[in-house]
Amino acid sequence: MKLLTSLGLALTALAVLAGDALAAAAADAASGAQVLQWRIISSSFALAIAAAAGAFAQSRSIASALEGSARNPGAAGDLRVSMIIGLALIESLVIYTFVICLIIILG
Repeated sequence: MKLLTSLGLALTALAVLAGDALAAAAADAASGAQVLQWRIISSSFALAIAAAAGAFAQSRSIASALEGSARNPGAAGDLRVSMIIGLALIESLVIYTFVICLIIILG
């Protein structure tokens, strides 16, 4: 699990930073259209990885909360509140990635 998380973070960082690196390297020899193309490609990869990781984390969170509710029905209310807060925080990471991708594309 830690390996998957580390790999996902590394790929996300690579995809996010690749746009600027490729844009800087290609700025001298390439036209503006190619730079924009690489920015869009790298941002798309970053957003896809973030969405996949977010969906995986949300599914694990929901599964754990449901398992906890099944084991202890009296704690279902507390688990529901904690789960909703956790899901909101997980989803915010995907939204942050989307905003960063917009900054890369438009920047």
